[in-house]
This record gives sequence, structure tokens and C-alpha cells, in this order.
Amino acid sequence: MKRTTGWVFVAALLIATTQAPAQVRTLDPKPADPAAAPAPPPIIANDARILPALSTHGMVASQEVKASRIGVEVMRRGGNAVDAAVAVGFALAVTLPRAGNLGGGGFMMVYLAKEKKTIAIDYRETAPADTPTDVFLDKSGEFVPERSQSSGLGVGVPGTVAGLALAHRKYGSGKLTLAQLIAPAIALARQGLVVDDDLADSLPQAVRRLNRYPSSRAIFLHPNGTALGRGDRLVQSDLARTLERIARRGEAGFYQGETARKLVASVQGHGGRMTLDDLKSYRVVEREPVRGTYRGREIVSMPPPSSGGVHLIELLNILEGWPIGDYGHNSAQTLHLMAEAMKHVYADRTQFMGDPDFVKMPVKGLVSKAYAKKIRDQISPDKAKPSIEIKAADPLPYESDQTTHYSVVDKDGNAVSNTYTLNFSYGLGLVAEGTGVLLNNELDDFAAKAGAMNAYGLLGGAANAPAPNKRPLSSMTPTFVFKDGQLEIVTGSPGGSRIITIVLQIIMNLIDHRMNAAEATEAVRVHHQWQPDELRVERGLSIDTIKLLEAKGHNVRIGSVFGSAQTIYRADGVLMGASDTRQRGAGAVGY
Repeated sequence: MKRTTGWVFVAALLIATTQAPAQVRTLDPKPADPAAAPAPPPIIANDARILPALSTHGMVASQEVKASRIGVEVMRRGGNAVDAAVAVGFALAVTLPRAGNLGGGGFMMVYLAKEKKTIAIDYRETAPADTPTDVFLDKSGEFVPERSQSSGLGVGVPGTVAGLALAHRKYGSGKLTLAQLIAPAIALARQGLVVDDDLADSLPQAVRRLNRYPSSRAIFLHPNGTALGRGDRLVQSDLARTLERIARRGEAGFYQGETARKLVASVQGHGGRMTLDDLKSYRVVEREPVRGTYRGREIVSMPPPSSGGVHLIELLNILEGWPIGDYGHNSAQTLHLMAEAMKHVYADRTQFMGDPDFVKMPVKGLVSKAYAKKIRDQISPDKAKPSIEIKAADPLPYESDQTTHYSVVDKDGNAVSNTYTLNFSYGLGLVAEGTGVLLNNELDDFAAKAGAMNAYGLLGGAANAPAPNKRPLSSMTPTFVFKDGQLEIVTGSPGGSRIITIVLQIIMNLIDHRMNAAEATEAVRVHHQWQPDELRVERGLSIDTIKLLEAKGHNVRIGSVFGSAQTIYRADGVLMGASDTRQRGAGAVGY
């Protein structure tokens, strides 16, 4: 392991500098010259209310600033955006354990600037081979949420390690080994982290789940059962050893041998069906991205089994028919039209979407402009339609709130948009004994039975029923936006069922409302998912606007904030990064 010594030093340096501001602006904007050309449009102006981080070489925006710094250091050392993304992914498994992971899965979009090529990497968890359709039902055929949410039956075969390893192997720079990219995470896990920011916020909320398992209590809780608190040190020695096995053997160090045996023993010990063969036979799938257009831009996003890309494009197609910019940001008219479009799209999600290796989906129809017009014609500009009156249409005859996202762009314009998850915060709450790996409860994303809601209130359809080796439907929406053939926006967010609408609003804020990346990220968000029939809004929306929406027939519910978007906007040779401040400790870092 001599080759990783420098990286251990880097990790130690990062640990020592964690008091630096999370949002780091590394390029000071020049003062305006009154005699110069007119000021740039608001999206890149430096006199906005909230300013993004700036850089000219590379940028990482992630939910945890230490991981962002590791990614930037990788690019400084000659790695490309994919190398940086792999290092960030492994680091977040240590620094953001409630969502960053080895024991979960997700989706990665990779853009290779020289080839002008985009690849969609599907490393979603799969159901074990011994998974019957009625796995989460009782003898009378009723859905039992505890089976998918609180037992080993909810654990999908993890895909994260395989996905990160494949990305490095096929699309990395070739200048850095996988072991070198994992080394900072190993050092952080072994030396320990001071509990602060998101970790200090999230651990107390997960005490009940973590307290059920001795293996989890030993890592995250005090002997008296209380969570580690602000200022305590979190040491993850078993996780460091698991990472070392991956560094030595690649993905085989996770899917075979000692780690695999311990993962299976833990899952089966808590009623699950995962086997050693399930782990050994897991495969990442590279898919063709889903594509659309919006106001002259090309939208490129994740295809099924994520519903995110399809429904993001469907929403943009519907909304493109109205002059949203003229109506104004978060005006009652804009929000009314957005909410009505969302109802139709989430009805379609329930009806049509699933794993493309198991079901046929009318994707081309769902993302077509003609289908969008058909929906738009059903929307009244003045009156909300009750959700009970909205059904999935016929487009053509024939994804947790505790997810995490990060975006990366390097000096050559290569980019990564990656979203991965354990499903619930800290997943199942179960650390596989001797591995340090938190296990997912991702199979709750299946439709246990038609009409049953999952933990995020999403209704299920037959297309998303459980089956052997099947991947559950997701809402994760890692996305690229191109203008005139050039990469312009890299974005994504956690947020469970709300991910699609969060990404929608980031893109609309940037394009329709000419906000900069930071303003687009901080703006108040809304969400409607068809069922339940309510328009959820974050605190901060004008009471006058709420009254206007209610007058149009909307059932408005004011609630807590949601999402943690990580966005990079690229223009005129400058990278503008924004990390959501809805959760502490995030950071957009550039150089």
C-alpha cells in the first residue's frame, strides 16, 4: 500500500481543515467596469443576492464538503471527472453514512467531452434470485410495510461498488489506480471524523433504527444508546478494512470472499434472501440516456429503471408550451401550471414505469412533444383538476428522501452527475457485522401490490412488481443540459419522490428565470405527485401566492424543506457551483 501514502496525507489534511467554509469561491469576480460592454445576463452576474462558487479548472458539488475536496484533489493530481467522482463516492460512504454508501446503489451519468458522448450507468440494486412477487404480502394478500422497510427482505443486492469500479475502469483517466482513489476514504474511516454538520443532525433522528442492531450501535451510538453528538469522533475501523479489500482486489473484494460472506450472513440473519451467488452474479448495466429538448437546450438524463429522466422531459415538454419566464418565478400562475403538469406525469409514472429488462414502457411516447400537447390541452389555466379525475393517458399505442447526489466537471469539460442511495436515512439501519457497511432497504421501492403506497407515498403498478433479479423503479434524476452542443448544466438531487420536481425547478430557475446556480438552488420549492392530492410547498412562499393557488382549487400544504441539489453551471470558461444549504456541511469546491 506504499503507493497510497500521499493520499493518506491528503486525507489527514482534509480532516484538519474541515472548519473551512462549505461554499468555497475560488475565483474572485472582477469588479464591473462602467466603460466596458454591458453586464452579462443575470445567470452569470456577480451582483446577485446569492453567489455561486467559481472556478476555471474543475468543480465538485456534493452534500459533504470533505468529499468535495477529495474530488478536487484528484483532479489536481491529473485525474478526470470520473476519477474524481469515484473518489467522492467512496469518501461519502465514510463522511455521509446516512446516504453515501457501499451497501446501496444508484445511477451515474458520464459525459466525455472529446467524444461528445454521454453514458448512463445503471448500478441500481437488484432483488435476490429467490424473490417471489408476493414477498411483502401476508397470507391474506395485504402489504406488510415492515417486511420491505425493516427486515432483511428489503435488502437489494448492492450495486455501488460495482458501479464505481466500472466507471473507473472504462472512463477514468488511466492515471490513477482504484486503490489510489479509495485511499482517502480509508484514511478518513480509520482516523475518524469529528461529528458535525449533517452527521450531527442526522444521527439523533436515526437512533431508533440504529439501536435495533448491536453492530450498528457499536459504531454510531454511545453505550447508553444515545447518538454520537457534535464534537464526538466517529471511527469506522471495519469499514476501513472493507475499503482496503476493495482497494486490493477491486470489486471482487466486495462481491466475493470475506466481505461477501459477512454481508450474506447479516442479511439472512435478519430474514432476507440474498445469497453469495446473488452478490457474485451482480452486473452493472450501461444504458442509452433518455433525451429531450427545452427552449433550445438538449436535456440528457437517466433512463429506466429510473423514472427520473423520462418524467423530467415529459414535464419540461408540457411546460414549454407556456411563457413561464413571463409569468414570473413562483408566481401563482407558474406554480399552478407546474402542479397540474406534475399530477399528470406522476399518474403516468404509476401506470407505466418499471425495469426495462422486465416490462415494456412507452418511453418514446412519454417524452414526445405531441403527448405533452395532449396533456397541456387538458390543463385549465385557471382551475386545478382534482387528482381523482386524472388517469394515466395513452402516450403511444405500443426513487428517497435520504439519497445523495454530486456533480463533477473537470478542466476538459468531462462531467459526472451521480445519484446513489440506501433508501431510508442510514438504510435499513443494519451494519453487516464486521464490515462497517450499512445495508439498504431499497426493495421497498417495488410496488408490493397494485395500489399500495411505499414509504414515500408513491402508488405502485404492476410494471414495478417484485421479481427475481429485477431492479426497483427509482426517481433519481442525474441530468446534463447542453446548449449549442456544449455542456451547460450538471445537476441532480436527493429527495425521494420529489427528486424529479426538484431537478425540474433547478433547470427552470436557470433557463426560464435567469437565476445563477446558487439562486436556482436556494429558491423555495413545490411538489405535487398526483396522490395524495396536495400541493406541497416549502416555507417561504408568499401567503398571497398561497391564497391565489387555493382560489384556483389547490390543496396547499406548507411543510419542511426538501432535497439537497448539487449543481454546476458552465459558461464563458467559468464553472459556477452551488451546493444546497438545506442541509449542513455541503460544499461546492473548485480550483
